[in-house]
Amino acid sequence: MTFEEMYRLALSRKQEMPEGSATAALFAGGAHAIGKKLVEEAAESWMAARFESRDALAGELSQVLYYVACMMAENGLALEDVYATL
Repeated sequence: MTFEEMYRLALSRKQEMPEGSATAALFAGGAHAIGKKLVEEAAESWMAARFESRDALAGELSQVLYYVACMMAENGLALEDVYATL
């Protein structure tokens, strides 16, 4: 899955808010809940980089990227908005 696909998935979850979706529950908590998950996964990525395998690090970083996509969707940021600042 690409980041663009991940972002579209996050947008669809926010729009549809499907019953039983962990992502929909996260969106219900707003930027605060998403931010907590983002910080948690960033810390776990750091620890994986220091003490775990490359596969573990890849898994943690994939979660960071997902929560970045969720934060963008929560705040109405398009990919282009972020890319313009790179």
